[in-house]
Amino acid sequence: MNLTVKKKIDDYLSYLRKSKLSSDNTVAAYSNDLNGFAAFCEDIGIQEVDSVTIKTVKRYLSSLNSLGLDRSSIARKMTSLRVFFNYLLDIGVIEYNFVKDIKNPKFQRKLPDIVSEKEFESTTSLAAESAANSYNELLHTAILELLYGCSLRVSEVCTIKAGDVDLVNGKISVTGKGSKMRIVPVGGKSSTILKNFWEVRKSLGYHNLFLSQLNGKAVNQQYVYRLVRKLLSASTDIRKKSPHVLRHSSATHMLDNGADLLAIKEILGHENLSTTQIYTQVSIERLKGIYKKAHPKS
Repeated sequence: MNLTVKKKIDDYLSYLRKSKLSSDNTVAAYSNDLNGFAAFCEDIGIQEVDSVTIKTVKRYLSSLNSLGLDRSSIARKMTSLRVFFNYLLDIGVIEYNFVKDIKNPKFQRKLPDIVSEKEFESTTSLAAESAANSYNELLHTAILELLYGCSLRVSEVCTIKAGDVDLVNGKISVTGKGSKMRIVPVGGKSSTILKNFWEVRKSLGYHNLFLSQLNGKAVNQQYVYRLVRKLLSASTDIRKKSPHVLRHSSATHMLDNGADLLAIKEILGHENLSTTQIYTQVSIERLKGIYKKAHPKS
């Protein structure tokens, strides 16, 4: 039996793809983290899994620190390694996962950048004004609406099929991380925008919802990233200008307006409530900023 570190990592990545149905982005992230560990093991003369000890992992952790990586990156790499060793434990390759005994470095999680509701309205106006033709105007506005109005990930926006959208009942079937399905509500404004887009889109057939009019191919993530970066650069001065900013903004605005945290968790498709709770901190920080600017005693 081949029990080299590299072989077992390849087996684990295959397991993620075929059994867990993990997204390409998830598999790529684990591949990057775990193959970095495999390269470290090879550099210090370790080939076999049973030669890896807790001292090996601690040396690896020290090497990550010496590279000057920030604590959040190191914590992510250690988490990937911990999950990988859990897999080795589950399939009987090891008898104990000692990686779980090594704590991640503590770090303060960065609060996500968000746009204000007014800035989002400016962004959608720019999308309409800057589009090359009427089809692109409706396409770009609809993409923005799903990122913000429905709080979707860019990968989810790009894989939505025309048949997933039920505007009569105001809902969309979304395939999220790990191929998990969820139902996301569609509000009145979003429905109107999607209906207008569908009127010019329906002649292209029932494939992915968002198609390029030029070639009929599905709009990809790079297309959406370029679109959002261009529009946010013209409408806001926030540091990060990615599609995920609109998802963050949507969640924060729902919380600001009194939405229940558990409901937001379901809309976002988060597996753990702890992931959603970051938005409570964003709202608190926003309130502090408003207070500091407006209150005479601040």
